[in-house]
Amino acid sequence: MELNCVLGRGPLALKNLKRVSHLEESRLLRPHFVKHLSLHHLLFLSLSDTGMRLLRSASEQSKPVLHSLKPRLNPALHLSPFLRPFSADPGPGPELSRQPNDDPIVAQALGLLQAPENSWNAAELSRLLFPSPPPTPAHFSKIALGLGASDKALKFLEFVQSNSPRDDAPVFVSHAFQSVVKLASREPSWEKALLELYKMSRQRDIRLTVNASTLLVSFFGRAGMVDEAVSAFEDVDRNARDGDLYELYVGMLFRHGRFEGALKVLDEILDPGSRFAASNIPGKIFFSALLRRLQGEGGSDADEIVGFFLKLIELGVFPDSVTLSKIIKNLCRNGEIGRAWDLVLRVIQSGGPVEAAPFNVILVELGKRLDFKRMNELMIKMKEINIPPDIVTLGILINHLCKSRRVDDALEVFERICTKQEEGLSCKPDTVIYNCLIDGLCKVGRLDEGAELLRKLTLQDGCKPNVITYNCLIDGYCKCCEIDKARQLFDQMSEEGVQPNVVTVNILVDGMCKFGRVGHAVEFLKDMKVRGLSPNVRTYTSLIKAFCNVNNFEKAMELFREMSRSGCSPDSVAYYTLISGLCNAGRMDDASSVATELKAAGFSLDVVCYNNLIGGFCRKNKLEEAYEMLKEMESSGVKPDTVTYNCLLSYFGKTGNLTTANKLMRQMIEKGLVPTVVSYGALIHGYCLKNNVEEAMKVFRDMNSVSKIPPNTVIYNILIECLCRNDKVDGACSLMDDMMEKGVRPNTTTFNALFKGLHQMNWLKKAFEMMDRMNEHACKPDYVTMEILTEWLSAVGEVGKLKNFVQGYEVSACTA
Repeated sequence: MELNCVLGRGPLALKNLKRVSHLEESRLLRPHFVKHLSLHHLLFLSLSDTGMRLLRSASEQSKPVLHSLKPRLNPALHLSPFLRPFSADPGPGPELSRQPNDDPIVAQALGLLQAPENSWNAAELSRLLFPSPPPTPAHFSKIALGLGASDKALKFLEFVQSNSPRDDAPVFVSHAFQSVVKLASREPSWEKALLELYKMSRQRDIRLTVNASTLLVSFFGRAGMVDEAVSAFEDVDRNARDGDLYELYVGMLFRHGRFEGALKVLDEILDPGSRFAASNIPGKIFFSALLRRLQGEGGSDADEIVGFFLKLIELGVFPDSVTLSKIIKNLCRNGEIGRAWDLVLRVIQSGGPVEAAPFNVILVELGKRLDFKRMNELMIKMKEINIPPDIVTLGILINHLCKSRRVDDALEVFERICTKQEEGLSCKPDTVIYNCLIDGLCKVGRLDEGAELLRKLTLQDGCKPNVITYNCLIDGYCKCCEIDKARQLFDQMSEEGVQPNVVTVNILVDGMCKFGRVGHAVEFLKDMKVRGLSPNVRTYTSLIKAFCNVNNFEKAMELFREMSRSGCSPDSVAYYTLISGLCNAGRMDDASSVATELKAAGFSLDVVCYNNLIGGFCRKNKLEEAYEMLKEMESSGVKPDTVTYNCLLSYFGKTGNLTTANKLMRQMIEKGLVPTVVSYGALIHGYCLKNNVEEAMKVFRDMNSVSKIPPNTVIYNILIECLCRNDKVDGACSLMDDMMEKGVRPNTTTFNALFKGLHQMNWLKKAFEMMDRMNEHACKPDYVTMEILTEWLSAVGEVGKLKNFVQGYEVSACTA
């Protein structure tokens, strides 16, 4: 009892056993040591090298003590050969390793064999083992196995071979050898031991049993000794080989690319005299091996595999539907869709059984590639060869049509199912098909049709809407800004007994937030919590983003803290959302604090998050912090992208540091990044702020000719405003013409800049033309437009022109 307390339980017992292993040789180790161990300690003793040494030592001092322990120890734990692989020990003593057997012959034989080999009572053993009638061969196998070690079992085999006076001695020897092989396979250096044993069996002409051959083939194949495995298989009488041996052997041949050897075995199995010829065993063996090879076991060669497949088909050996589908799936995954289709056709042409399942696999792969032409051809072929599509076939077709927004085609297939127009079709649409169609209709904005399908589904017998059905339709209403209808559908869902899930909650919360109903979203979430529906990180992220968008950062931060307190750990997206909102609002201290929390939580900033922080620091004129963030970004292995450089270019452009801005632009190009319209816009804006029109126009021309990046309205507005400010109104008007030629749409800001310049130059006629152009482009005048024109046209007596302009009439024509 004291020992039990000292040793402890579980892995601690093993650890403490090792610590006291030195007691093995000391006088302190006495029989009572073992006697007082509890059952779990005895189990660990039987499983450990140290424990085995202790038990053997104890057994030598007092065998009666071990006998007294037998009722406490489950014999299977310490006596069964099952435990051999757990110990590196060559084998425990006979008292521990012998498998208990109720058979008196086995028990007596094992008792006689406990003596050293040179002290065996040969006469007594012979009397026991070779009476008339003799024991069965299984007795010899059990006796050898019960000896627990291959060397002892081999001595027993030699005794049998030398002393058996009977004609059936070879059978006894074969079964004893079978156990020797089994014991050797569990011991260290089993490769060498098995090879030596096999060589010995051939030298002594010991016939292999099917079990011995199975073991040798398995272990030789595992060790890469293929020739030895082949020899061990061929040494077994053909009539004795069973299905397990054939399957193991063929799998080994395929794994090592021995296709010719596999063909030889196939001929043997299919021989009319074979008992396997008329069974499904050949197909099971060879197609399973082909499938493993195709999945990459031992490497794969599609040509060899398909060639062997065709050989099997020619010989009338066909795979079952499941195996054929798996083979087809692997070929399709490797891009061999054409070859997969040819294999299915060859099975059909050869008279093999084929169902819809293999066709479904090909349909899925074609659907992933949006290859509807070949999908249609496949469906036609199925009809031609009288293979009716099942509900899975039709579901695959409808699903991929809906995903590609070909909803009308999907509805046509659906109608054919409902009206049984498809010949041989006996299935009816299920909830999955309805869900696919409703989701497809909602994604293209056809919500009324989706609602009608929901009504039909509700009325259909044996097929009811589920939470996915309602989620599809609620999501559609939310995306179309019909929040009230989405909420009504949610209430209907509850009335119908369909329980909403967190996805339903997220759809409604996100929809309300996106369309300015943040308060409603918060109240809805409270109601859901009362009903037992807990929000997840996506729910909180939608609310945090919504509050950031309305500049309510206190509430956004409160929700972020609440998320952590509620046991819903923020993910990287939640952190990124909050950081982005804080950066856009210029709250850089808070953004930096959240970024620090993000890193402490084990996440890493991505390039978008770094760009938000760098851009935020630049907008707050904190260049030093921006550069620190850039340095951290590069040291963490995140490469700056175009957006990163654009943030810095915008800062230097606005501050007038154009030397640094140009240096950054060159550095950006050297790193393989392509400048965007924003990059050039930052430089142009910087030059225009300094009234350096010539350099600004040079960048503008480089942008058009060298980089081939078309300027946008913002860049034209910056240049036009700068030209007008510097009394270069002609150039501004030319830019306006260039803008029109290139299809860049002007806006109210463009015309306001021109009106200011024209007013300064008093170019009234040109101003009237611009007023007409403004109406043509449907650019509504703002207060700046009206202020410029009212002051100017009133002073020159052209108020009527202003009234016509406001009413959208032409003003450049002469008045009556």
